[in-house]
Amino acid sequence: MLCERYLSASLCFRRRAITLLAVLLLAHSVTLAETPRPTEYQVKAAYLYNFGKFVEWPQSETSADFRLCVLGEDPFGASLDSTISSATIDGKKVQARRIAKPQESSGCRIVFVASSESGRVDRDLAALSSVAALTVSDMPNFLEHGGMIQFVESERRVRFEVNLKAAQQHGIHLSSELLKVALKVQQ
Repeated sequence: MLCERYLSASLCFRRRAITLLAVLLLAHSVTLAETPRPTEYQVKAAYLYNFGKFVEWPQSETSADFRLCVLGEDPFGASLDSTISSATIDGKKVQARRIAKPQESSGCRIVFVASSESGRVDRDLAALSSVAALTVSDMPNFLEHGGMIQFVESERRVRFEVNLKAAQQHGIHLSSELLKVALKVQQ
């Protein structure tokens, strides 16, 4: 080979090692590029599921499942169902339920209020106040309307803010671990 004929053995070895390293790095970067990033709503679905692990509700629920409900037009598609497909919270199977009206929220532990409800958010939250449910949304100003958790984007990442007063008014206790990772906590 040319390498052995014109260069010393150690230089030849270095050149081959560098070439091999470059090929491996290139192959690794192609693999990383092919790994799909989770969508916005896959991340939000994971958050919804995990919120359930860090919340205490005022009364003990007697239902056999843990209901995570979506009020309005469902932005999650299959993301929510696939996220919770075999999940449990406090020994209860997590079930996703789509509801058209807040009056259908009986048994819901977490209610995600879709942005399709933006014109009715005050009315929806008033109706949901009779149910001890954690209210979550990604619509702007959700916390100012009395919602408990609002998804926001910060540095191209999905984060959340908390309205602690709204949660406490409904007897919902958010753990200190959850509050620590919130971008902002309104007292």
